[in-house]
Amino acid sequence: MDIVYAAEKSSIADVLSDRLSDRVASGDIEVHENPDETGSFLVKWRLNRYVVSPNGEVSPETTDLAD
Repeated sequence: MDIVYAAEKSSIADVLSDRLSDRVASGDIEVHENPDETGSFLVKWRLNRYVVSPNGEVSPETTDLAD
């Protein structure tokens, strides 16, 4: 069975805004599925990269984003 999680880009921007205490607009981020963790997303914002986990945890990403 395949499990797929999805989130709107605006929701991911809201989570980043809350966790980073900075205004993150949905048009300013790039979002990619994270192949290493089901339900998480790789997010690029400005010059920074983050992993947003299904529980809303945000952590810095150290690998390249998928194109």
